[in-house]
This record gives sequence, structure tokens and C-alpha cells, in this order.
Amino acid sequence: SVEWLGQIPYADALALQHEAVADRLAGRTSDRLLLLEHPAVITLGRNTDRANLRLGDSRLRELGIELFEVGRGGDVTYHAPGQLVGYPIIDLDALGRRDVHAHLRRLEAGLIAALDELDVDARRVPGWTGVFVDRDAGQAPGIRERKLASIGVGVRRWVTFHGFALNVTIDLKGFDSIVPCGLRDV
Repeated sequence: SVEWLGQIPYADALALQHEAVADRLAGRTSDRLLLLEHPAVITLGRNTDRANLRLGDSRLRELGIELFEVGRGGDVTYHAPGQLVGYPIIDLDALGRRDVHAHLRRLEAGLIAALDELDVDARRVPGWTGVFVDRDAGQAPGIRERKLASIGVGVRRWVTFHGFALNVTIDLKGFDSIVPCGLRDV
């Protein structure tokens, strides 16, 4: 099922994901895609280098940005209104797909296909997880990519949670507080 949940605080969405994973593991529900937005929040994945967080906790609080350390892969990410967040709760074992890297590539492919329907020329970049577009001409010589969607997942007994964040109309100034996904100049 695909469920649009509107804007939800990060802590509530995290609790909902944990509940959805437990329900999927117990066989009470089928696979689900939770779609939503978050108020301003920074999440730190399992592989976060704290040097990629440019502001301290007190400054983040002053700016109204929450901070969470979470059990997903990847580095630091920023979420805010104007960003479509998707949390696929999928039983990879039931699908015969016990391969997290293949799951990441399928998420990228799905996002790229959806963006293609909107005439957005998005692509993968070898060695990086996520979805990218070319940078506007005249910006940051030597750097071609702009990251349009970040992906970081968690897996519990082969059921996925966490997922993707697709920038749609988000105010990009919030990204100034971090080095997004640890990728400088992208």
C-alpha cells in the first residue's frame, strides 16, 4: 500500500516505522510505502562523520532544527517541508531479494523513472548512493552534480525501513548546516 501521511514530526515518523516493521515481521500487514514531509530536522546515519555537522546543538535549537541519530546507513541528511520523504517497509526475504545494495539501486531506479515522467533528467553517479542532476552552468567549476534525492536505509530481519528524501520545493538554505551525505561541493 502507498500512504500519504502529510507533515509529521521526525520522532513520530520513526515510531511509526518501527511499528510498521514489527507489523510486517509478524505478518499483520503487507509491504507499505509511507510518504510524508518533516519539519526541519537533521538525521545522522550509522556512518556519520560528526565533522559533517557544521552547527552545534545549541545553534540548531535556535534555528528550530531537531537532531536525531538513527539506525540507517549513510551520513548526515537534512529534511524539511518541500521534500518528499518515502519510507518503504518491504520484506526483502519474502520477495527473494536478500540484497540491500540491490534494494538501494531499485530505489534509485524508481526515483529516476518517476523524475523522467516529469521531464527531469536525473541519473546515478557511480560510487555514490542517491539521484543526481547536472549542476547549473557557471556554478562550482569542476563539480557537475547536484544531489536531488538522498537514500539511506535500515534493515531488520530483512524488512527495510528509512528510505529516500527527494528535494522538490525545499528551501536549500537548511543544507548549509551540514555537508549533505558527506559529499563536499555536491
